[in-house]
Amino acid sequence: MVAKIKVCGIMRPDEAAFAVTAGASYLGVVFAEGPRTVTPDIAREIVAAAGGVAVMGVFADQRVEQILQTCDRAGLSGAQLHGSYSPASAARLRAAGLEVWRVVRIAAPSDLDLLAEASNESDAVLVEPKVAHVRGGAGLPLDLASRLAGHPMVLAGGLTAETVSEALALVRPEIVDVSSGVERQPGIKDLDKIARFVEAVFAHSPIT
Repeated sequence: MVAKIKVCGIMRPDEAAFAVTAGASYLGVVFAEGPRTVTPDIAREIVAAAGGVAVMGVFADQRVEQILQTCDRAGLSGAQLHGSYSPASAARLRAAGLEVWRVVRIAAPSDLDLLAEASNESDAVLVEPKVAHVRGGAGLPLDLASRLAGHPMVLAGGLTAETVSEALALVRPEIVDVSSGVERQPGIKDLDKIARFVEAVFAHSPIT
């Protein structure tokens, strides 16, 4: 199975178009705080440039009503939920026709217990290491996939063209999510790095 790719933190329509042409199955635009935050109007331009490829909005502290308004205004396909969103909040977003990814940040083995709850009312669980100096998924326990019992997994955090093959072999996610690993500087994507990341994923995804 070849893992799908999400290029997150897109801020410019030309970056979106390039990532799609290179082979990305998802794009991400950020509405949480940070150097990659965009407005709904810019997000709409990115959605248009994506040519039908799903664009996910990244949210951290917005109310459900705000998320729904933003997704509608920008034409987003889904919401990636960081923070303390409940299954009920995720269910409301899914009922509105949005794809929902709930996020679990892992710093210790005990955090694995959060995965089962995160699979409730989500289309995928995004797993993000919270361990200093860990490259990609290399520091995650080998039984990560079994904890999700077949629920789709997105792996994020520190991935680059150089580290993604190890992460794919160890964790076997359905989707890999890259942002800073394909940038020249925060918020500015490097098109060559995007191309090399996609090539690495296609070359090193485990065959099952």
